[in-house]
Amino acid sequence: MQSRISTFIKDARTWVTLLALAAAAGAGGMWATRTAEANAAGATAVAIDVEGTPGANARNQLKAMSDYMAGQKAFSFDYDTYLEVVSKENQKLGLASSGTMTVNRPDKIRATRMGGFANVEFVFDGKTVSMLGKNKNAYAQAAAPGTIDQLVDVMRDKYHRPVPGADLLMSNLNDQLMPEVVDAKDLGSGVIDGVECDHLAFRAKDVDWQIWIAQGDRPYPCRYVITSTKVSGAPQYTIDVRTWKTGAEVASTPFTFQAPANAKKLNPGDLRDFDELPAIFSIKKAHGGQ
Repeated sequence: MQSRISTFIKDARTWVTLLALAAAAGAGGMWATRTAEANAAGATAVAIDVEGTPGANARNQLKAMSDYMAGQKAFSFDYDTYLEVVSKENQKLGLASSGTMTVNRPDKIRATRMGGFANVEFVFDGKTVSMLGKNKNAYAQAAAPGTIDQLVDVMRDKYHRPVPGADLLMSNLNDQLMPEVVDAKDLGSGVIDGVECDHLAFRAKDVDWQIWIAQGDRPYPCRYVITSTKVSGAPQYTIDVRTWKTGAEVASTPFTFQAPANAKKLNPGDLRDFDELPAIFSIKKAHGGQ
């Protein structure tokens, strides 16, 4: 499975994850089993930190967050995203959006995202994924039986559409994020939306990423930032998580999709202005090329 962080940077239209509708540009939204492949291809070796060092502390805290997230059968949150892109004229531009996310593991999602270019809804019931463009009164559906983890791959590889908050929704965040990390830092405390967090920074071959994790017995991700280091202008994706709820705190949410009256049904690839990055923008790669 291809790195979702690397995929987001190479093709911002299929985000990261995180976490947002198309955030969540995709992502975006990871690296489960590719360390050996990367090393065989001559990639930088994965760093191993000595226990008790800031690097080891960062890795341990990320693992604790991953374990906590994996243990939550049902959770919901509101989010804000900010995607910085570089235009063909080398102008850095920012795209902001907000939305909601409700997850019921292993196979249900309901998410919304509202931005300057789209007002969208995303529903997955374990068998079918439905995408609604509210401002266009158009929707698309696709068969996608399986888990949330499987949905992420199907939507990216087959339909070229981002899954809301992919990075932060996977069943094992640690295994997805850590294999390609070559440097880890524990930067101490930070405060996000009034919540005191542990601030961690990581480096991989093509991207830097940071995460702020709530302190205490609910170590959920409060902020997640991905920065490209191999793309001209260093485009960056940020997602802030707020109003975190789990278990009984999560209101009963239906995961069935009902198309609005008179809505037009389209093929998944024909639903325009659904991604977080509109077609009028593009990422210009370093050393030439588009």
